[in-house]
Amino acid sequence: MSAADDLCFLDAAELTRRIAAKTVSATEVMSAHLERIAAVNPALNAIVTLDAGGALAAARAADAAQARGDALGPLHGLPVAHKDIFVTRGMRTTFGSPLFRDFVPAADSITVERQRNAGAIAVGKTNVPEFGAGSQTFNTVFGATRNPYDLSRTCGGSSGGSAVALAAGMVALADGSDLGGSLRNPASFCNVVGLRPSIGRVPQYPIEDAWGALNVAGPLGRTVGDVALLLSVQAGADPRDPLAVPVDGARFRAPLERDVRGTRIAWSSDLGGLPVEPAAAAVLEAQRAVFERLGCALEAATPDLSGADEVFQVLRGVTFAGRYGELIERHPAAFKESIVTNVAFGRGLSAERIAAAHKLHAQCYLRMSEFFERFDFLVAPVSQVLPFSVDEPYPTAIEGVAMENYMGWMRSCYLITVSGHPAISVPAGFTRDGLPVGIQIVGPYRDEWSLLQLAWAFEAATHTGRRRPPAVPNRTKT
Repeated sequence: MSAADDLCFLDAAELTRRIAAKTVSATEVMSAHLERIAAVNPALNAIVTLDAGGALAAARAADAAQARGDALGPLHGLPVAHKDIFVTRGMRTTFGSPLFRDFVPAADSITVERQRNAGAIAVGKTNVPEFGAGSQTFNTVFGATRNPYDLSRTCGGSSGGSAVALAAGMVALADGSDLGGSLRNPASFCNVVGLRPSIGRVPQYPIEDAWGALNVAGPLGRTVGDVALLLSVQAGADPRDPLAVPVDGARFRAPLERDVRGTRIAWSSDLGGLPVEPAAAAVLEAQRAVFERLGCALEAATPDLSGADEVFQVLRGVTFAGRYGELIERHPAAFKESIVTNVAFGRGLSAERIAAAHKLHAQCYLRMSEFFERFDFLVAPVSQVLPFSVDEPYPTAIEGVAMENYMGWMRSCYLITVSGHPAISVPAGFTRDGLPVGIQIVGPYRDEWSLLQLAWAFEAATHTGRRRPPAVPNRTKT
């Protein structure tokens, strides 16, 4: 591995330490990452808008500020990329839609603003499905993003470009969002870490449905520690988000190591009977021994998630109708069929059905909270399938079970979404064909700290995330 590649695969936390110690400059770090992007992005199509000149200029300015003795932010000098649904001041934001092919916002979203203020340097934007809908990253503006472990396979989505950019060493950190699994699923498919926080942990703005209780923003990283580092910057109160949790995110920069012996884990191999591809199930089953070696107490158990399907479909339909209904009326040919169908479904819902879904939502949360009186964590599959063909929009069946719609294969993620509890995808292993499989750990409501600690312990016991894609040599442990 070249010296430049060494920098590109260092943990983000280690990079910040080296930059602060002046053993490497922000300019050197940025130059290495831009070289990496030039070398691997053409085959992967993860970064779809690149500002190499602006990133280099910002890196030089960061070095100058450090030389003056200015205070350094927690992400000082780190190359990052932003999901192309987060608006970025002065940088194209397309939402993966031809309607916004040339849209350049005048302001930043909160997560972009906070990373910038913490010293991170944006290299560009990462690819998404059209308007972030679905978990296969392709659109008519930029095409498909490919899985770095097998270019014939999908990287998942909707934060697929972000996950690939991380896995291939193009950035040190990346952000994403998650409604039905968009942080967790691509993390699982690409052997990186993705955290879906509790609602409000990471404030969002601008957002059309500020009172919505399904969609969140959150961090992606190559390690659990790096995810905690980015969360420390993303989290915290903001008056523009009425649901924002008023807790300083700096606490997530504390050491994550702790003794997890005696931790009560509910082990659910299929979340109550969901179909799971055997090759993925086999990788996950092997991880029981890891938790047992850590001293955890495992018990086969699944929370009562009845009604969660109805909640997700109805409230997601309402969200889509509100966000895209008027746009579809004006530009009906500019949207993919699945979004048009979702909007029509949402607009056709009765007030009674929507009200009933809200009641069911409250019940789902309460039942999950009661479940966590018996257990400290739930462990389950992230994805029910392995990364599938990049030419396939979505799986239509799993083990002979037909999927009702294009989201059906993601139930293992979106049922957890409805519960409201935080969940993290951590690299768990590989199939015989070398495809990554992640494991989903779910924690108590608003207890991201304990969730990160258990995820860190699992990661430290396995080191699965250290395995690089075939075209990328394995990095050495730092």
